[in-house]
Amino acid sequence: MKTRLLIAVSAMAFATCALGASPVTLSLQRGNTTVPKTTPLGGEPLTSLEQDPAMSSGDADSGDGGDLGSKPVVNRTIAHGRSGVNRMGIAKRAKSSPELLGGFDGLNFHDQRYANGGNQFSVEPPDQGLCAGNGFVMESVNDVLAIYDSAGNKLVGPVDLNTFYGYPAAINRSTGAYGASITDPSCYYDADTQRWFQVVLTLDRVGTTSALSGNNHLDIAVSQTADPTGAWNIYHLPVQNNGTQGTPDHGCAGGFCLGDYPHIGADAHAVFLTTNEFAVFGSGYYGAQIYAISKQALASGAASPNVVLFNAGDPSIPAPAFTVWPAISSGGQYSGAHGGTEYLLSSDAVFNDSGTSNQIWLWSVSNTQAIDSMPTALSLNVSALAVQTYGVPSSLVHQKPGSTPLRDCFAVTGCAPTYLGYPNIVYPAPRDLAVNDSRMQQVSYANGKLWATLDTDVLLGDGSHGSGVSYFVINPNSGGLFANGTLSLPDANLTYGAAAVTQSGRGVIAFTVVGPNDYPSAGYASLDAKAGAGDVHIAAAGAGPWDGFTGIPYLGNGRPRWGDYGAASADGNTIWLASEYIAHTCTLAQYLTSPLFQCGGTRGALSNWATRISAIQL
Repeated sequence: MKTRLLIAVSAMAFATCALGASPVTLSLQRGNTTVPKTTPLGGEPLTSLEQDPAMSSGDADSGDGGDLGSKPVVNRTIAHGRSGVNRMGIAKRAKSSPELLGGFDGLNFHDQRYANGGNQFSVEPPDQGLCAGNGFVMESVNDVLAIYDSAGNKLVGPVDLNTFYGYPAAINRSTGAYGASITDPSCYYDADTQRWFQVVLTLDRVGTTSALSGNNHLDIAVSQTADPTGAWNIYHLPVQNNGTQGTPDHGCAGGFCLGDYPHIGADAHAVFLTTNEFAVFGSGYYGAQIYAISKQALASGAASPNVVLFNAGDPSIPAPAFTVWPAISSGGQYSGAHGGTEYLLSSDAVFNDSGTSNQIWLWSVSNTQAIDSMPTALSLNVSALAVQTYGVPSSLVHQKPGSTPLRDCFAVTGCAPTYLGYPNIVYPAPRDLAVNDSRMQQVSYANGKLWATLDTDVLLGDGSHGSGVSYFVINPNSGGLFANGTLSLPDANLTYGAAAVTQSGRGVIAFTVVGPNDYPSAGYASLDAKAGAGDVHIAAAGAGPWDGFTGIPYLGNGRPRWGDYGAASADGNTIWLASEYIAHTCTLAQYLTSPLFQCGGTRGALSNWATRISAIQL
């Protein structure tokens, strides 16, 4: 069991290390088929069961520990410090945005809570999964999806993810029966096969009760055509890794491992899924897991595609394997080196007592062309890359003051007991919100380079510590850096950066802008292999403060959560961005106007998060 890793690297020169860990073959079976269909919005404005009792913090990935509440809880903390890097924000705000083709509001908390007739839990944060291609844009969040055309017209949605994946409702409010618990959606359009791929982590129940059985799996949806509004095949990959259902036994405390924080990538031959492996019913981190699956078999709807697993927590691996993010490709560009190679990146500051690091890790899985004929012939390698120092950001940041009716109701005598059913609590107005840690975020392979971001500690103009975005443009063949720097503002925080890049090497970083003078807003900046990051643009300004339930003791333990990851997707010369922001605001009086808590259909009782989808033409 590894709860903390200390890594000693004697030389920072690029040297690929071939690893002794051998891939293990697993069983992947095709299940049902599905067609995304809009589910009706409805239900009571507030019930006595707003959160899933098995998920005590909004969804299953708060990162603070104590997230799974039905038995001894999973502890997903990794020891680290926050000493800071003392780098001052120097980026400028752009005065205009000529590259912005336009945008539209995507899914929001109202869609999430009231989808499927209201047979949903209140979930925060949204966890952005966006992909684009073939004239479509698909957005997935916790726990709904929608499909749009390139003009922003909604074609399907909201569709609750339980219905999409063929499970009973998350909670049947008539019978009290629980369906599977779904979290962490990610999406990818593969231009090579012209197929859409979506993955979620699904945790099984004990019957229809709220208790978790311990079994959990990655559910993989693959479109049957290039049209995401049509039929999809569903595959199930067990990831409890305790020796059952064809999984290896990794010895996780309590008998079940958890395939947390799944993300998707692909090369010419294989689709790659990665997870962070924790114990479900105990504490302990067991290392990242890397799954490679035959892409052609998935695209053709094969009954049992080949799949292999690399356990990056194996003692032979010299890197602290945490959030090993696989690269996606824009427009079908892949590395043909060494029989086909998929690249992945990870960071390691969270493992250091200082909370800082000057290295990231370049992973590669080579000989991917063998996935259909001899899957165990794939090999895993890793090397350390020297980079500009980055650090785990300060955990909480300030917001611009404004209307916060949920907070106000808790503070006003008689409001919370009468309308929400909870005692009064007085919080600062507005409450602080949490930014990301320094784990790696979305990775792209384009123009022969790897492009990636992560959140880092920065100094703001007032001397306080805040959050910025470190960016990397890497030569995967040599380990050299084309560009590496920090994008940050002196007067606001940038968080949950996600970069997408065109085939010609033009990139954009999407993020949220938030600070004492900024409501949570959808922002972006250009990214170039020579010039680095450009000015900060505001794609859509926030209308008010975040006003959600996480971090309130009676409603959502742990952090006051803003997000887990953002998303961006390149489609030709257009880059689509999806950023969490606040689209609407309302007063306490409006919040208490019938229909209660919905403020004209813009929010729910317990939160007001929204998403902005923007198109950038390069």
